[in-house]
Amino acid sequence: MQINILPNLDSVAAEQWNALVQDANPFLRHEFLTALEHHGCLNIPEFEWLPRHIVVYEQEVLVAAMPLYEKSNTYGEFVFDHAWARAYEQHGLRYFPKLVSSIPYTPASGQRLLVATGREAELLPVLLAAVMQVAEALESSSFHCLFPPAEQLDWLAQQGLTIRHDCQFHWRNADYQSFDDFLAVLTAKKRKNIKQERRKVADAGVTLRQLNGHTATAEDWERFAFFYQHTFESKWGIPTLNVGFFREMATALGEQALLIMADNREGDCIAGSLMFASATRLYGRHWGCTQEIDSLHFEACYYQGIEYCIRHGLQVFEPGAQGEHKIPRGFIPTLTRSAHWLREPVFRAAVERHAAYERGSVADYMRAATEHLPYRIATET
Repeated sequence: MQINILPNLDSVAAEQWNALVQDANPFLRHEFLTALEHHGCLNIPEFEWLPRHIVVYEQEVLVAAMPLYEKSNTYGEFVFDHAWARAYEQHGLRYFPKLVSSIPYTPASGQRLLVATGREAELLPVLLAAVMQVAEALESSSFHCLFPPAEQLDWLAQQGLTIRHDCQFHWRNADYQSFDDFLAVLTAKKRKNIKQERRKVADAGVTLRQLNGHTATAEDWERFAFFYQHTFESKWGIPTLNVGFFREMATALGEQALLIMADNREGDCIAGSLMFASATRLYGRHWGCTQEIDSLHFEACYYQGIEYCIRHGLQVFEPGAQGEHKIPRGFIPTLTRSAHWLREPVFRAAVERHAAYERGSVADYMRAATEHLPYRIATET
């Protein structure tokens, strides 16, 4: 085997990398990750994600890989470790750099350890050992594996990594044949509320277009990039994506990129949301607007996505992190997990105690949130 650490993915054949990706996960595709690299999305001042991707070859065939980044900040991870960084600083220790296996700015589930099918027992230890070697070489304080699938998370736990819990809200498809089928399983009050929200958008004269990487025009992506940047600059801070990224990503992903554009009565495009589809899941990611319309956010970001899932037979809709307002619209509290390794044994023990307390708090929160589900019949969380 030949193990390399790469500063970018351009030297890796896209077809070999993508052959290791399960469920056609759009964020793990070579084209998505390289688009981030090509358009300066990872080297934003103060928010850098420096690629340290691990690739394992066997006779020139890629058999294992891991998207991996060196970071000197905590931005864009959605698993918060600010308190850990402060504790290190208070004790005169360096928390940064650290290593993170995740998709930048994307709190979506998916593989983090990519291995050839049937060779997990052999290759997972190879990847983890390579991470530890990178951590040693860079003098990293820690390694963080964010939002991996259950089987990889469980394996990492067996290797002694600390497991953290959190909660997102996901929609699940119970083999609905139409949006009305979904509404029929809700309580009368919640069903009425959703119908009213959708009616408000229609009464305002707003029409919505569902586009993809093939059907959206260059003008559509320019407009959406403006919505995205405007939203960040007016509310959240610094936008990290740009029109170059959106265009390259869309051309490469094609139908896996779902762009919802909203036009007002005069025909002006006033809002947009961007989602991504795997073979079984839909992922909601970004939203922006220039005109406030009552309930348009819910329509463009949730109801359009639910309709898409029903029409295409997708099983789960992950609309992004946080958001209790998603509960009355049919999204169910769902456990998310991450795995963490810290070099310092003393801090490792302290973090484990904190994570154990945190797991209990998340369980309590999910039980409380479940009491507010809008379904007439209890739904498994």
